[in-house]
Amino acid sequence: MVILLNVTARTPLYQKIQQYIRELIESEGLKSGDRIPTEKELMDRFDVSKITVVKALTGLANENVISRVPGKGSFVSEPAAAEEAEVPRPVFGRAPEEAKQKTGLIGLVMPSIYDYFAVRLIDGVRRGLSSKGYRTMILLSEGDLEHEKEAIKTLKQIGAEGILVFPVDEEHYNDEILNLKFSGFPFVLIDRFLPGVETNYIAADGRLGTRLAVEHLWELGHREIAICSDSPLQTVTVQERIEGYMDALKDKGALINPAHIITGFRIHASDEPEKHPLYRYIRSGLATAYITLNGKLGVQIQQMAKRNGLSIPGDLSIVSFDDPTSVVEELSVFTHIKQFEYEMGLRAAETLVDIIGEGTDRSGGYTKTLLVPELVVGQTTGPVKPR
Repeated sequence: MVILLNVTARTPLYQKIQQYIRELIESEGLKSGDRIPTEKELMDRFDVSKITVVKALTGLANENVISRVPGKGSFVSEPAAAEEAEVPRPVFGRAPEEAKQKTGLIGLVMPSIYDYFAVRLIDGVRRGLSSKGYRTMILLSEGDLEHEKEAIKTLKQIGAEGILVFPVDEEHYNDEILNLKFSGFPFVLIDRFLPGVETNYIAADGRLGTRLAVEHLWELGHREIAICSDSPLQTVTVQERIEGYMDALKDKGALINPAHIITGFRIHASDEPEKHPLYRYIRSGLATAYITLNGKLGVQIQQMAKRNGLSIPGDLSIVSFDDPTSVVEELSVFTHIKQFEYEMGLRAAETLVDIIGEGTDRSGGYTKTLLVPELVVGQTTGPVKPR
């Protein structure tokens, strides 16, 4: 058999960046500790995405050509460290000595554990890992990107064999998650994924969830249906659910009212409810039903409605993602979109264990799992009130 190679094949962009940095170090006589161009400068120079630049820098860091310091930049490494890099290392896997370490520890990074969604998800993770002989260490990011980065680095430093990450809502990617991907470290994302970045992840089908909510409210006679998110950013999760909402209304032949898509706000405990824009919106009566993208927001809208003298579901109907009021499912109060968070945690854990078991020989691609949500009818939805 004769195999013809295309000698004109283009060099991958990340390799071009690596070659540029190597030549820059040599031509400029850069010494240990000297700063190399920033990620932004490299993105502009090569007209590439941040993902490509991070991949290039991660590769150079693995070879000890450079050292990356979070929040400060990348610097030329010590010569001795660069010489040690001559020991062969797998490109997309951990070094052999690292791969042999068996600590039996799996890390879980969560924004918080203040609601039943998180409690049930963690229970699923714990059950899935303990059945395979693993221990779980949970670190909270408190919804802060820098805390999330530190949590991932801490788990790696203490010898976690793999990491489960429930990413925070942020406009930018977490560099540490990208480093996990490019270094071949076993990890699984929960509830959301990074657009344009192939990773293992598991989530509920957000588009289907809002479609179920719209169809239920439509059957009850509601035509002025608002959708609310208190995330200040249009994350992937928010976007998908809003898309499902709009698709469902279009299928009904309804026009999309931009005023009914309420996003980009926060409700703080110290806020005076009567002064909040959402309170005034509810009082205006523009919408007869609300779909909230998390359970806590559903409760807040319920409380604002009561302050406005409105009854639930007599005057206003509410469908939330997840039930914020019940530990036992049979006692659910809110009509809600059930996302099977226990199953989500269990399957995320099982997926991660499988990835760890495959080691550096894994070639099955990435696992992308979407769970089918379910509408659970409770006491917060009813027929539209005649006007």
